[in-house]
Amino acid sequence: MYTIEKNCSLRDKNSFGVEASARRLIRFDGVADLPAVFSEMGKAERWMVLGGGNNILFTSDYDGTLLQPTDQSMVVCSEDEQSVRVRIGAGVEWDDFVAWCVAHGWGGVENLSLIPGKVGAAPVQNIGAYGAEAKDTIDRVECYFPEQDQTGMLTNAECRFGYRDSIFKRELKGRAVILSVEFLLSRRPQFKLRYGDVADRVETLGGVSLEHIRRAVIDIRQSKLPDPKKLGNAGSFFKNPVVSQQKADALRADYPGMPCYPAGAGEVKLAAGWLIDRCGLRGKRWGAVGVHDRQALVLVNFGGATGRDVVDAAARVRAEVSCRFGVDIEMEVNIV
Repeated sequence: MYTIEKNCSLRDKNSFGVEASARRLIRFDGVADLPAVFSEMGKAERWMVLGGGNNILFTSDYDGTLLQPTDQSMVVCSEDEQSVRVRIGAGVEWDDFVAWCVAHGWGGVENLSLIPGKVGAAPVQNIGAYGAEAKDTIDRVECYFPEQDQTGMLTNAECRFGYRDSIFKRELKGRAVILSVEFLLSRRPQFKLRYGDVADRVETLGGVSLEHIRRAVIDIRQSKLPDPKKLGNAGSFFKNPVVSQQKADALRADYPGMPCYPAGAGEVKLAAGWLIDRCGLRGKRWGAVGVHDRQALVLVNFGGATGRDVVDAAARVRAEVSCRFGVDIEMEVNIV
């Protein structure tokens, strides 16, 4: 069953809390609803899927239809001594899924604790944090393809995952609706503790376990990142840039303490937050928009900012980083 809301306010449906509206919002339970939903819309209708609104910035009203999945199912498909395969509905809160896995002793997503948003959005963005990415555990993604009026499964390889990237942001943008995601989780997980303060936090909690890794990640995130319910933001606004080894070596010569991470094939990933911070922008404010004072990757809405205000602030940050370091930092947030 699906429901239709017309002239829908989006202020409480995007984590930046900017004012915008959609001509129509349709909430649907599952694939059985979608043929009727797309028939209702018509072929010329502009549409997109809206999950939790945590990685999106509206710069104007949306003159079209937003589709919002509500499937809350979490099902074990198969299991053996080594692993567990689960099917998770697109409408499930990501962190509820992570908590469920940790409670059952299934490893693979614990480092992704407290990331806001829905499970259906995880493959699109290939969400990641603290040395882990969604692609590490995603096995298949179930989609509805409205042009063919068909449902199909995409394997991990077919999703073409990259750094905060996937086929859903490229070839299948506006052509597929994610219905559910199948994850392959481990009963004997390989713990990832090298990133940031995770190892130290885990040790203070009593040693390595799924529960302690989850608790450590939650503690770190809460200490650094603002709660979008209190201060409008979309988490990390910028991607960490990837540059050539030659460029990284040149920068390290001038800035010996600059963080660098191998990115494969003679490339190096830089820390965008560090670059922004070294430009003196952490805590900088332009009207109602600013760079968060504890995490320079985060832009925040102090109240009353428009989407365009946020985009303008982002342009200022990118220009400063480019001028000082000769590095382009891309926006991670989807601009609509």
